[in-house]
Order: sequence, then C-alpha cells, then structure tokens
Amino acid sequence: MDLWSIKEAFDHVAKRQKLSTSKSQEVIDQVRQEIEKTLARIQSVDNLMSPVDMKSILTELKLKLNSIGPLQQLEESQKELITSLTKYPKFVGKIFPDISKTSRNVDFDIHTVNHIIACHFYRQGMFDLGDCLLNEAGEPEVTGTRSHFSEMHQVLEGLRDRNLEPALNWITANHEILKQNGSTLELKLHTLQFVEFIRKGSRIDALDYARTYLAPLAFLHMKDVQKLMVCLLYVGKLDSCPYADLIAPTNWQKFTKELTQQFCSLIGQSIRSPFAVTIAAGIEGLPTLLKLANVMAAKKHEWQEWQKMKQLPVPVELGSEFQFHSVFVCPVSRDQASEENPPMLMPCLHVLCKQSMMKLSKSSSREFKCPYCPAEASAAQCRQLYF
Repeated sequence: MDLWSIKEAFDHVAKRQKLSTSKSQEVIDQVRQEIEKTLARIQSVDNLMSPVDMKSILTELKLKLNSIGPLQQLEESQKELITSLTKYPKFVGKIFPDISKTSRNVDFDIHTVNHIIACHFYRQGMFDLGDCLLNEAGEPEVTGTRSHFSEMHQVLEGLRDRNLEPALNWITANHEILKQNGSTLELKLHTLQFVEFIRKGSRIDALDYARTYLAPLAFLHMKDVQKLMVCLLYVGKLDSCPYADLIAPTNWQKFTKELTQQFCSLIGQSIRSPFAVTIAAGIEGLPTLLKLANVMAAKKHEWQEWQKMKQLPVPVELGSEFQFHSVFVCPVSRDQASEENPPMLMPCLHVLCKQSMMKLSKSSSREFKCPYCPAEASAAQCRQLYF
C-alpha cells in the first residue's frame, strides 16, 4: 500500500479546494464592488435622478456583471474541484479495496475477544483504556493479568530512567525460578549498574559495587566478572577497552528486551501480543484473500461452497515471524496433520497424512503408487512421523 501516493493525491485535492475557494471569493468580491459602486452613484444624486438615468445606471451595472461572468467562473472552478473530489475516492479504493468480501460470519465468544483486546492494552501499558473497555462491555476485570503487566511496566519505566531498583526487586523475588531457567538477568543487571559507575569515572564506587553485588556471582560467572574488573583499568579511556561489548550503550536495550521475554514467560504470556500478531498476519495475508474472493465471486456455486469450508482452498504464505511451531499439511488432502491424522513417511521419503494414505491403499494391505514419484508402497511399510 503506497501511503505516500495517497498523501500526494489528498494534497492535490486540498490544493484544488483552496484554489476554488480563493477563486469564488475573488468573483464574489468583484460583483460586490460593482454593486456598491452603483449604489453609491444612486445615493449621491438621490431624488434628482430621472427614471431614464436610473435605467441607464442599472443597464451599465448589468453589462459590467456580464463582463465579469460570475456564474461561468464559479462553475468552472467548482467543476475542477468536483472532478478532483470524484477521482480521489476511486484512487483510494484501488489502494484500499473492500476487504469485507474476504470475511465471513464466524461465531466468536465475545467475552474472550473483549479480554484479548483488554489484555493487549494492558500489555502496551494502556491500563485506563483496558479498564474502560471491560467496564463498558460489562466484563469482569482481568485482575491477575492486569497486575502482572502493571508490575512489568513499572520495571520497564525504571530501566528507561536508569533506575535498576524495580528490576532488581523483581529478579530477587523470582530468583529461584530464573535460576532453574538458566537466566543470567541478575548478572546482566548488576553489570549495567557497574558500567554506569565506570562511565561516570567513579572507579571507587564501581569497585565497591562489585564487591557488594558481583562478588557473590563470581563462582558462577568468574570469566564475566574478571572482564568487568579489567574495565576498571580503562576509566576515562573506554574507547580503548578490549571488552567494548560489555560497556556498549545498546546493552540497556538488550537487557530490557530479555527481561520482558523472561517476565512474559513466567506469567505464561507470549512476548508478542496475540491480538497484534493476529492483525499483522491478517494484513500480510490480505492480498491473497482478496484475489481468492474476486475469483470466487464470479462463481456463485463455488463461492457458496467456500463460505462453508473450514479451511482455505489456497495456501496463504506468511513470514517466518508468524511460524511458532512445526506443522505438517498433507500435500494431497491439504489437511493439517493431527493426532488422529498423523503424517506418515513412505519408503520413497515422501510424506502423506494417514487418511490420504488409507484412501490410496483403499484400506487394504495392497501396494499403492506414491502420488509424487513412481515408487510403490504398502500401508504397513509407512512409518508415523513426530514433529
């Protein structure tokens, strides 16, 4: 979608509207001036003017107005504006086609949808908006989720202000769980504070901090702590420090991202908002759906059949960022594999779903031909694959 071209088209319409307004005002001012001049002439002679003179003055006014041609000028100006206004919606319509035809009526649990959207707002830190949505929809509060994300944003706000205390409190409270997960957040957090002292040239403060917070971690992270001690020698000349990766400013952003991931993991939430991912995936798949809808719309019978399908008749390719786990779709039936219909590996190394394999073998032990190569196999020779 070329948003820049839309802006250019809009600016063209806006410019045309300004020109039309300016032209209209100019014509109106010309007419008004001629009428005011005529009134002034009539008032100057008052009752001394004969009917013949009055008619002469009015005839002269009529000729001047005809020479100005106000109606023609206004019509021409308005015509150009109307042409621009008519073209603009058509232009926008080409870039933003009607997407309603790509959807169909599906029964959703409205309560679940409300909670998903509210949780999306909480995740973004928009707590008032999330509360307002649930309140106006008459939904119960999502107390646990709200409090978790509220705590997370307090920690993140602290990091933005270079205040590590909220993050340290959270890490301390979840020390055992983070340790079991192999997390190094505690070391990275103290490293950030240690480096801040070094950046400020406070070698003594950095050393005191290391004795208090880094020394207890040395038995698990000796090499990392030793590298930090070397950084003490480069106070005031950090550009020549051999461990520049430890003192890079980007470490704050990396730590914030990792802490967010760990936080979401501990509360059973994905790092990305499910609502945002759904919208993004829908936008990426929209061109394919629009093309499919246009093709199906010309075939009423197939259109009705498509509306009843539980899956799309064509694949919708999405980027790797939308692939969260391995799946297998049977190349014959186009059904996604499941526990009841698992993927089966044939001796020729082609894979089909079990139901497709049984149809090809006609539920018997006789051999059947692979749909993708000349090899033959029996159902007994096929082995189930596990993803």
